[in-house]
Amino acid sequence: MKNFVLVHGAWHGAWCWRRVDEPLRRAGHSVHAPTLTGLADRSHLLSREITLETHIHDVANLLRWHDLDRVVLVGHSYGGMIMTAVADRMPERVRALVYVDAGVPDNGQTALDTLMPARRQELLDAIRDDGQGWFSPPSSAKRLGVNDPGDIAWVDARCTPHPSRTLTEPVHLTGAQRSIARRIYVLASANAGSSYHTVHARLRQDPGWETHAIASGHEMMITHPDQLAEILLEA
Repeated sequence: MKNFVLVHGAWHGAWCWRRVDEPLRRAGHSVHAPTLTGLADRSHLLSREITLETHIHDVANLLRWHDLDRVVLVGHSYGGMIMTAVADRMPERVRALVYVDAGVPDNGQTALDTLMPARRQELLDAIRDDGQGWFSPPSSAKRLGVNDPGDIAWVDARCTPHPSRTLTEPVHLTGAQRSIARRIYVLASANAGSSYHTVHARLRQDPGWETHAIASGHEMMITHPDQLAEILLEA
């Protein structure tokens, strides 16, 4: 049995992993999908005081207080920032890292640094104009690559504003996360124009990484859950 810890991206919450959670549990694994502070079912805690460190502690404390080891850490999008930091601080507890169309930050980078310049500026403009300078309004499900009308309505009804300090503060890494032998990257190949295509192409040349691609938009855990779950079970 493995302990899967699924870390969602900006604007999301534990709810977004529902379709991936079930096949992992059916296979006999333990699954934890925390909602980061200020999002979704914890949106009542949203404040300008939430930082990147807050979200790192959300996940690190889950591992610590639940005595989790042999963990497969999975991060979608912004969740790549969080899982990288947690793995750097607790490498002895982590068996594998799986980045799902996510940023793979270097020491000193911010979440916005992992994006293409145009997308970075789009988010900064939205924070300034529509987020009162301290939160990021949700992107629409259609903008994130969801096409089914029912799924669009479901996602749009659940995405909530994201505290912007988590996107603009740098992550501090020692490099210990590189000691984790199993590192996997899953690209959403239909997410055209994203910086993650560049990350995937670079990691394909690195023998320390295993790479996959799913012909989906950014929200593959919603639109292609079975294919993603299959990759996770192999991890």
